[in-house]
Amino acid sequence: MEVSVVGFEWTSRKPNEGVATIYESNITLNKSASAHFEHAYSVLLGMDKERNRIAIRPVTKQEFERGTIPEEKLHKITVRSSYARVSNKRFIEKVSTLANLELHENNALKFKTTWNDDEDALIIDLDQKGETLK
Repeated sequence: MEVSVVGFEWTSRKPNEGVATIYESNITLNKSASAHFEHAYSVLLGMDKERNRIAIRPVTKQEFERGTIPEEKLHKITVRSSYARVSNKRFIEKVSTLANLELHENNALKFKTTWNDDEDALIIDLDQKGETLK
């Protein structure tokens, strides 16, 4: 059944925009952003200092087993039905220093994300800051 009311745009319950929330010790991805990591064995974390961006690239179990990626570069990702989380306090400290982010106890920042097919990675633009959570 079509519902039509002039002048209204109806929204979906599901957010179609990927959002990363950066806490003092982890990066939490909303359901839209975490969809890219459903089959990830682990991830690579990278920082683009010139463009003020973070990249999270999924690594499959096959890539891990081939041994082409050094084990010390791999980071654990926890994927649940409505979110995914990568914990690495040292990486977050480095990012917050480089991007001048104020992260401390009970403080988190939200950022827009985009998927980059060429890099096969989720890009978090640290210049696209959303709300601050306390």
